[in-house]
Amino acid sequence: MAGLRLQGLTKRYGKVEALNGVDLEVHDGEFFALLGPSAAGKTTTLRSIAGLEKLDQGRVILDGVDYTDVPVKRRNMAMVFQSFALYPHLSTFDNLAYPLREAGLSRREIKPRVHETAELLRITHTLKRKPASLSGGEQQRLAIGRAIIRQPQIFLLDEPLTNLDAKLRHAMRAEFKRLHRELKATMIFATPDQLEALSMGERIGVLRQGRIVQIGTADELYLGPQDEFVARLVGDPPINLVPVRLLRDARGDRLELPFGALETRMLPNVTTAFDHGAEFLLGIRPHDLTLADEAPGRLAFQAEIKVTEPQGDITILDLEAAGTPLRLVVSEVEGARRTPGETIRVSLDPACTRLFIRESGLAVAHA
Repeated sequence: MAGLRLQGLTKRYGKVEALNGVDLEVHDGEFFALLGPSAAGKTTTLRSIAGLEKLDQGRVILDGVDYTDVPVKRRNMAMVFQSFALYPHLSTFDNLAYPLREAGLSRREIKPRVHETAELLRITHTLKRKPASLSGGEQQRLAIGRAIIRQPQIFLLDEPLTNLDAKLRHAMRAEFKRLHRELKATMIFATPDQLEALSMGERIGVLRQGRIVQIGTADELYLGPQDEFVARLVGDPPINLVPVRLLRDARGDRLELPFGALETRMLPNVTTAFDHGAEFLLGIRPHDLTLADEAPGRLAFQAEIKVTEPQGDITILDLEAAGTPLRLVVSEVEGARRTPGETIRVSLDPACTRLFIRESGLAVAHA
């Protein structure tokens, strides 16, 4: 396997800039997740690595070798597509064997490789069957097998779970992690699903409009988003973003919220570099709001329950506080006691908040 380095990847389609200076390093043997919404540039990044797209600028360096101008056939990379890309007229055995036949291997060499790959993917029982007779999970395993059997230096996985149902996606997430562990392979997994990225990626790169805006572990992205976009993208339920204003007067520096005020000294990442009246967004995770906690240092306020959303082991309360919508996560038992229209007492811990500059969206600590 090998490490990968991308330097300033730029790709334009007419006036549309699909990639805008993508810089990225993926370590040897790492499972790296590439997270971003539709049209963020995920597929273009993978296709550029594979050589399927000709770059306008930038370099693709694999294991220290510049592959930027190397033809596709000479790049030892394998790509798994969202659509599976199987040959419907061929059996599982022949689908797996096809890349090896194209590479010129003999029948004696091909047979054990096919059986070894099928055993690894737990699809040995399907070797004589054609794709139409396979389940969605079996088709996905077969598509992965066509990549694995080539023994590539790097795997490029382009939203491979999107077409599966929720239960099967959960199972296949575990399968990908098992395969990565057993193969010790370098994998880049592109997905618009933050749950997939956070649960699978050893590190995650967040793409927005063709740019990498943050790279980090799941905890780093969740606890320390560097801008409003990452804060909104990562976390379920989504982060609460409350408009606030910096006030400076004889009473001291404080942030004015629609439902209260916080002294700036209570926030861990606020500097004094902003003027009176500066506008921000205060990020509060729904899990960090609590019920009726009047402990010192916390801001307590009243809110009305608008909707309750039972989720099994938890319940999400959709609230409104002084005209501001908020979401709060409580236990299933607590949620069962709450009804729409009820007024409750809520509190937040300033230490668990994140402050973003209203105009730029940047986190204050990274401005």
